Amino acid sequence: MIIISSLIVKSTRAKLLAKDKKAAREAFGAYNEPPTGDAKSWLCLKTALNGVRALVCPSEGFAPNAQSTNDLQHVTILSKGSQPFTPFSQLHEQKLLESHLVSLLDVCNGLLQIRQVHAHVIRRGVDQCCYVLTKLIRTLTKINVPVDPYPRLVFERVKDRNPFLWTAMIRGYCMEGSLEEAFWMYGLMRREGLSPVSFTFTALLKACSDVLELQLGCQIHCQCVKVGRLSSDLYTMNTLIDMYVKCGLLDCGRKVFDEMPVRDAISWTSLIFAYAKSGDMGSAMELFDGLPFKDMVAWTTMVTGLAQNGKPNESIEIFCRMQNAGVETDDVTLSGVISACAQLGSTKHADWIRSVAERSGYGPANNVVVGSALIDMYSKCGSVENAHDVFEKMKMKNVFSYSSMILGFAMHGHASRALDLFESMLRTNSRPNDVTFLGVLLACSYSGLVEQAKHFFHAMENKFGINPAVNHYACMVDVLGRAGKLEEALDLIRNMPIKPNGGVWGALLGGCRIHSNPEVAEIAANHLLELEPDGIGNFVLLANIYASAGRWEDVLKVRKMMKSRLLRKSPSRSWVEGKDGEIREFYAGDSTDPMSCEIMRVLEDLVVQLGFGGYEPNLSCVPYDLGDKEKKRILMSHSEKLALGYSLLTSSSVSDIKIMKNLRICEDCHSFMSGVSGLSGRVIIIRDNKRFHHFRNGFCSCGNFW
Repeated sequence: MIIISSLIVKSTRAKLLAKDKKAAREAFGAYNEPPTGDAKSWLCLKTALNGVRALVCPSEGFAPNAQSTNDLQHVTILSKGSQPFTPFSQLHEQKLLESHLVSLLDVCNGLLQIRQVHAHVIRRGVDQCCYVLTKLIRTLTKINVPVDPYPRLVFERVKDRNPFLWTAMIRGYCMEGSLEEAFWMYGLMRREGLSPVSFTFTALLKACSDVLELQLGCQIHCQCVKVGRLSSDLYTMNTLIDMYVKCGLLDCGRKVFDEMPVRDAISWTSLIFAYAKSGDMGSAMELFDGLPFKDMVAWTTMVTGLAQNGKPNESIEIFCRMQNAGVETDDVTLSGVISACAQLGSTKHADWIRSVAERSGYGPANNVVVGSALIDMYSKCGSVENAHDVFEKMKMKNVFSYSSMILGFAMHGHASRALDLFESMLRTNSRPNDVTFLGVLLACSYSGLVEQAKHFFHAMENKFGINPAVNHYACMVDVLGRAGKLEEALDLIRNMPIKPNGGVWGALLGGCRIHSNPEVAEIAANHLLELEPDGIGNFVLLANIYASAGRWEDVLKVRKMMKSRLLRKSPSRSWVEGKDGEIREFYAGDSTDPMSCEIMRVLEDLVVQLGFGGYEPNLSCVPYDLGDKEKKRILMSHSEKLALGYSLLTSSSVSDIKIMKNLRICEDCHSFMSGVSGLSGRVIIIRDNKRFHHFRNGFCSCGNFW
């Protein structure tokens, strides 16, 4: 049987052209190739040419039958857009088959069309047919028609309801978020003695997962077991896993997975994704390795999951395995591995993944998502000019690409370039978003542009209608704090229309460190202790502020608080890229590196040479009540200095030195790097956890404003 929906594309054009015989001949000429399956398009045209209602088309390879003749009289043409159907007057003498009505509902694109089909359902006496009415209710809820009253009235007028009709109503309530009504309807269905179908359970489980309603989800799980639907239905079990995962019960989701007699790609990938999202990459890798069929989704889940959980090397390794397996990549996969390369800060890895993207057809000229990710990657690898090159090569630029480039300029201290690009963006009629303004405010903050920051902060809401979020307030507090306007920053926080978070108070605490203000620091710290009781960085920063002020008793109190809360400072770690692209890591105070003795000799010589120019180790950077000699020893073994010594020993004398660090660079290391850049004539680029510092000829790009 040929259903109506198969006619919509081909026969519409044919019938419209067949209003007169001349037009029909023109239309028929478009179909002069041997037909491949749509008898009705040919039938419509032949009818117009010969002026008969049910013409046979033997010359075109179609034999006449009752269906083709009947269809010619029954089928009406749907016009495009939201126009109603042509009148049903031609259909009054023939009864539409139920499948035809269902097919018409499939192509309805508005409530008016659905009502016309419903009217014909009633007139033709099929208003008790569950098959047709189930489709009617599903079509109504699909276009967001409220279940009450229209679909509900349709449902209530049916005397003999089957499980599919009940499920359509339950699904409708679930789709509009009326979970209570959906479960009430399910209870009525069970009291009538009807057994639910698989779609009943999946609709309810999905609704529970959407609102994290674990208790009701568990009840549906019990119902699945009770009616014997669970073990035999793959889709239901996958939905059940999804419900447990979204509600935070990964172990329960894993138990369902382990009990599945048959699993598909969705079963495996959904659980792998859940483990990755929770940070349990060990379990995710275990499942991934056991996956018998690894498709692009599974590979991408692992690549992005490892990158998001701070395992860039493993992410790149999985991506290489994916390529070796011949699995196709897309922009999502590439964005994940690009993020991993950005974390490493390796220029060689950055150039490699850019070439991979271009060979795969996802280069910056073709794909704005990958292009924006490449901009961010190169910026974080210390190559802001390469980032700008990617930006310039993008044929299509959107708010994300502009925002990425503005943020890149900001983190490298190029405030004027960031603000110029922002103005250029406005001239192209691209509307900035909250991320764009975050980049603009960061650019002002890192360069001490207080008045410009105030201007853009107020323009967000007044000119662009963007309400400043807590991150924007944190930026403004940072701007004011760095400039020494601590009281003004405190007033801004107290007058915020939204509750300040740890980032806001942390920015104020950072300003207190720069300007040695323990009094305001205590105010910020008290709030931070409430908001982030386990925030080790806040305790360390407060201890450093007390140490700078010589308040050693307060330093001891802070350390006792840290000890009582079992908090340990993250070890300072720096890493550099070797000649072969290998990443070499150094930890503060670590002397186990094979080249440790040579590195220390280089650093000691540099201290002596810099001393002739007036350099003195900044002992206040050691927050311990120790002797000067011991403090100098500790300063000498800071991780970024060890990385610098290694680079001076192993790299070309004319190459730039790039060092990545997980924590903020201290004042002593900052002064040391400035001096070494002037002494050696080398460019030293350091990325700490805040920004980039470009040391050249004895000066830093931050202007000592960080």
